Amino acid sequence: MGGGAANYSIPDWRKYKVENAPELVQVQRALASHGLKDPWLRNEVWRFDTTQFGSHGPRLRLAFFRGFKWGLIAAVATVAIERSLGGGHGHGHGDHH
Repeated sequence: MGGGAANYSIPDWRKYKVENAPELVQVQRALASHGLKDPWLRNEVWRFDTTQFGSHGPRLRLAFFRGFKWGLIAAVATVAIERSLGGGHGHGHGDHH
């Protein structure tokens, strides 16, 4: 079962620095102003590190529009095939009862 070893590379934890994430730097400063420190803040860097993953906007666009082109092509093809085969009749709310 499983079919062979996977080649995963685990990134080095030292490359994730709070200084690379402006939002987390603000959180760190706000905590420091109250005399607090979050030792786990580094674990959230991957979400906010603009040097590694870009800013929030492009990541959202990528997530929402990935595959949009192929989805639109598939939808247009489906409608074209259904209309050419004469489908679509009897699905509406016509005047006949």
